[in-house]
Amino acid sequence: MAENRHKDLGLTDEQVLDMFRTMLLARRIDERMWLLNRAGKIPFVISCQGQEAAQVGASYALDRDKDYALPYYRDMGVVLSFGMTAQDLMLSGFAKAEDPNSGGRQMPGHFGQKKNRIVTGSSPVTTQVPHAVGIALAGKMEKKDFVSLVTFGEGSSNQGDFHEGANFAGVHKLPVIFMVENNKYAISVPVSKQLACEKVSDRAIGYGMPGYTVDGNDPLAVYEAVKAAADRGRNGEGPTLIETVSYRLTPHSSDDDDRVYRERDEVDEAKKKDSIVTFANYLREQGILTEEKETELNDEINHIVNEATDYAENAAYAEPESAMKFVYEE
Repeated sequence: MAENRHKDLGLTDEQVLDMFRTMLLARRIDERMWLLNRAGKIPFVISCQGQEAAQVGASYALDRDKDYALPYYRDMGVVLSFGMTAQDLMLSGFAKAEDPNSGGRQMPGHFGQKKNRIVTGSSPVTTQVPHAVGIALAGKMEKKDFVSLVTFGEGSSNQGDFHEGANFAGVHKLPVIFMVENNKYAISVPVSKQLACEKVSDRAIGYGMPGYTVDGNDPLAVYEAVKAAADRGRNGEGPTLIETVSYRLTPHSSDDDDRVYRERDEVDEAKKKDSIVTFANYLREQGILTEEKETELNDEINHIVNEATDYAENAAYAEPESAMKFVYEE
């Protein structure tokens, strides 16, 4: 990362430090959830590790007071950026009544929080794509100045929902940003066996929109691409497809053994490009992340994660009588 790149993008030292803080918070929550899962305290983890830079870089490029986020299950960095808290996420992990996503009803990673315009996702992958397009259409019809960001894995870009959503958005010039978080694997299927084209972004031309592939380990590169896409959308120029290339550092989920389909050397090599390491190095070079600031940041985040864990572990489960709530009329 070259010198002063963030300033060339109009970002202050404080803003890039805050981006790093959110990335680090996502990583520490995720790491804690794996420990809790292995201790038998929470049932399931689907991890953001390796993708935090793309998630946070994209979110910080938007207006988080009015734009909409339609995240996919790994997007802890997106939802933290849009206003969810560590406590919210832990309540979801423990499936407690106070879980803001679903009151403990949904699997972890099925994010939804109306007050922060995080639109509820569900288990079938890619269903959030047409929803994002519909929200953008509504905004255009009502002449409202917002864009919708929808994220999904590269495996999801092979689903019909993506192609229908992208085609509709392209035809109607809707303010949608389609962001593919290419982490190289759709569960156990490597990207080489998923796509006949070289890049996911090559598909953009078929829908009359620009497509870009950027380094998903570089939050500033993602910020720049998403900022330009948001400006296009607000100016009535239509949607953009952005592919962020990174690597999934963990198994697909806590129920997966990735040793059966990828070599340890490949994972170890990817860890050298881990954005938590590389972006921290950039901030150190810039004199922004001093030793003192780093200690302070780590202490603060450890405290937040510990408090969130304790609160969620001791919180109440939903009453059995509430099982039918939100299913029928109530």
